[in-house]
Amino acid sequence: MSTQALLTAAQLGQLLRSARKRAGLTQADVGARLGLSQNRVSHLESHADELSVKQLLTWCAVVGLELQWADRDAAGRGPRAAGGAADW
Repeated sequence: MSTQALLTAAQLGQLLRSARKRAGLTQADVGARLGLSQNRVSHLESHADELSVKQLLTWCAVVGLELQWADRDAAGRGPRAAGGAADW
């Protein structure tokens, strides 16, 4: 998989769902490795803003993703907003 910019929690949920399916895992499989129910995994795929950092990092490891980040301007995605935190 190529590098992908994430700008919203909805995009994160879609990425985690796609990676889970590519890895051939069910929601129950991911849940077992995260210590969550299948229902909770389903919910988090639609509400990724509720993931803890620990859950996100573990989920990435389970489905074969690597979490990286870079300055938007360094990644060629346009100028940074004044103060660097316009999304907050």
